[in-house]
Amino acid sequence: MNNAGPSDNAPGAEEMIDRRVTEYLRRTGLSPLTTSVTRLRGDASHRCYVRVTRRDGPSIVLAVHPEPFAADALPEIAVGALFERLAIPVPAVMGQAGDLGILALEDLGDQTLQDWLTVPGGDPTPLYREAVGLIAKLQRDGAELHAEGSIPYTLAFDTTKLTSELTFFQSEFLLEYRHVTLAPAAAEALRRELSTIAEELAAEPRVLCHRDYHSRNLMVYRNRLVVIDFQDARMGPATYDLVSLLRDCYVDLSPDLVAAMTERFLEAVPAQRAVDFGPRFDLMSVQRHLKALGTFGHQIAVAGRPGFAAYVPRTCAYLRHTLQRYPRFGRLLELLAPLLPELVRGESPVSRRDPA
Repeated sequence: MNNAGPSDNAPGAEEMIDRRVTEYLRRTGLSPLTTSVTRLRGDASHRCYVRVTRRDGPSIVLAVHPEPFAADALPEIAVGALFERLAIPVPAVMGQAGDLGILALEDLGDQTLQDWLTVPGGDPTPLYREAVGLIAKLQRDGAELHAEGSIPYTLAFDTTKLTSELTFFQSEFLLEYRHVTLAPAAAEALRRELSTIAEELAAEPRVLCHRDYHSRNLMVYRNRLVVIDFQDARMGPATYDLVSLLRDCYVDLSPDLVAAMTERFLEAVPAQRAVDFGPRFDLMSVQRHLKALGTFGHQIAVAGRPGFAAYVPRTCAYLRHTLQRYPRFGRLLELLAPLLPELVRGESPVSRRDPA
């Protein structure tokens, strides 16, 4: 689960993690003489991951949280159980020690969909058909369990949440990463433009969303997909997960594949075809990519993870394509262009076709 690589934790945190992992192994009867421990590449969260390889059994992955947790309140467990009921493939929980902040998970190997796409000669269509099918299943079947009120149904991409993500773009990408401070008039004009986007998206009918459904959060395991990093699942627009998948900040997808997978989604959820899907998809894309830039800015400038800079150009290209396409975004483009020169130059990696 995630590729091996250096940890991003400070030395003191490294020692604390090692002690907690050692204690977990002691409690579960795993001897250092018969196991090996390998730190894995982390994601953009505060968790870190450790693979424990046993001589006499399957390996497991330990998700080490920054703080202790109560198992009955941990979103990973609650949302994972919900996804299992919906037949969404997720890693099995193998054990936990809440006081140590450790959740033990099935080891899915190291190949994300992002990694799989770098191998020459593979046809991505079957895996993307599967990925789109899982989005449709979340939306259709997830609606049937809404009345039970589990964690994702109590959370939503409402105006407050969507606005906070757009504010994050301003604070973490513009200010922290690009060192841009807006004049008061420009800041107010930008606030109004972004508020309009948040309010319009928040007014859409809501479905169950993974919330971060892209190629780094889909593992390729035994030639099938397994979904990870789902703990922030919530209710939101039907376009949210599809934008994350098909306008993925981490990979380039061919226009033909994007068009085919959009059509597959609309065949699986036909009600979406009749509600101006293309412009709604693009509106969601603007919000999603501004939020992603905020995440990348934070990871680079605050968390000290410069590798995320590689994903900024592609994300800006998606934004450029969408903002330039619609007159309604003219004022937003006018405000952002002096701050992000990438929005007025270069070629877009995405198709010029409508997604609907």
